[in-house]
Amino acid sequence: MTKITIIGTGAGDLTQLSLGSYRTLQSAERIFARTIDHPVLRELINDGLVVTGFDDIYEKNDSFEETYRTIVDRLFEEAQNGSLIYAVPGHPMMAEATVQLLLEEQAKHGVEVHVAGGQSFLDALFTAVRIDPIEGCQILDATRFVKSEVQVRNHLIFVQVYDQFTASSVKLTLMDLLPDDYKVTVLQAAGSQDEKIMTVPLFELDRSMEVNNLTAVYVPPVKDAKLLYQDFEWLRHVVARLRGPGGCPWDQKQTHESLKKYLIEEAYEVLEAIDDQDDEHLADELGDVLLQVLLHAQIGEDEGMFTVDDVIEKLSDKLIRRHPHVFGDEEANTAEEVVGHWDQVKKQEKDAAPSQFDAIQKGLPGLMRANELQKAAAKVGFDWDEVDPIWEKIQEELGEFREAVKDKSFHDQEDELGDLLFALVNLARYYKVDPEVAIHRTNHKFISRFQYIEKRVKEKELDIEKLSLEELDSFWDEAKKKGIK
Repeated sequence: MTKITIIGTGAGDLTQLSLGSYRTLQSAERIFARTIDHPVLRELINDGLVVTGFDDIYEKNDSFEETYRTIVDRLFEEAQNGSLIYAVPGHPMMAEATVQLLLEEQAKHGVEVHVAGGQSFLDALFTAVRIDPIEGCQILDATRFVKSEVQVRNHLIFVQVYDQFTASSVKLTLMDLLPDDYKVTVLQAAGSQDEKIMTVPLFELDRSMEVNNLTAVYVPPVKDAKLLYQDFEWLRHVVARLRGPGGCPWDQKQTHESLKKYLIEEAYEVLEAIDDQDDEHLADELGDVLLQVLLHAQIGEDEGMFTVDDVIEKLSDKLIRRHPHVFGDEEANTAEEVVGHWDQVKKQEKDAAPSQFDAIQKGLPGLMRANELQKAAAKVGFDWDEVDPIWEKIQEELGEFREAVKDKSFHDQEDELGDLLFALVNLARYYKVDPEVAIHRTNHKFISRFQYIEKRVKEKELDIEKLSLEELDSFWDEAKKKGIK
């Protein structure tokens, strides 16, 4: 079996190369390098060592993934002609995608891949910026990280900062999380005689010095609590402190039951912000809903029942399970097909012979629950196909309510009014109108128009309580003409 031996050339000059690696390179018949743009390889080549670099592959391909794939395929192809040495900057197991691909695919190609080691640039970097990584350190590949991965509470080290474009990408992402003038450190060839270190404001990151494949960026951990307000774990800590010893007496006494009304109130305030088309208000109200979720999760954790991690896990599992057209092999090209998949998965989740109503929450607002009950019954055919019978049912229930008001008990009147409302929900569902949203919009419209009446009465210096219904109604008509909703 032929062998690919991988040697790390360190982060700087020849002094960082071990004696064993030096001898292996000097005695090798065939040496390939991910890039020959490295002080160690340049010095060895000047001394007569023959090295084949893959730098031209970077120029031909549009992405790093494509480049790495091409390099690995080329190495396996070359290995069919005999064993070889593959040289990479730094340590082979540090931010080297090609090494990972070689290790994963060696058996398939009948090639043995051996990692001989090398000196990581991290030792020199830790010394240069004087940090202890045990305090919490995150190392990110600058060519393929996403903002959600960045944990500003830790020491941050960005590697693979090859060029100005990559440095700009790092800068722009960090500027979404940190102040523009937050101090960061750019390091080049750390630990070598060519070492350069410069601390600059974040906004100058991509123009502070010329970058190359020996460049790394260090970002100190955030200490200012206000800069952590976007961090979910920090928010979780805040809620835990409110509930914990020395926290807020109000938060400490809350239970799942006592918080029920607040969750409903906050949900309706979200709807109001949506109706107002006020994005800033919407973000604020969504935060209040998230607070309710975190409070319930913290209560669950305090009681040893569940944590917010369990909440997130269950949600992730449900979303993936109910979207096989995204995370599986199913196909869905329309919203209707998606709903079909969703209903099919939900049906599979139910126990044997359950009630159609088991999955409908009892705590929903009345109109919303009536809507859900009717939709569940409709799935098994208990529903009208045409609208005329629904109109007739409404007239029937309206008549029964009138009779109940004339000569029946208050309990009977409640029953008949409930039947009328239930029939109206059926009509709304037929026309695909959400009754809960509709009544919410009407409530909002009523408030706006009545506040207009109050404003007009005040402008005319009148006493609203002494005005007749006709006088108030004239102001109401004004509000309608002005289009107030």
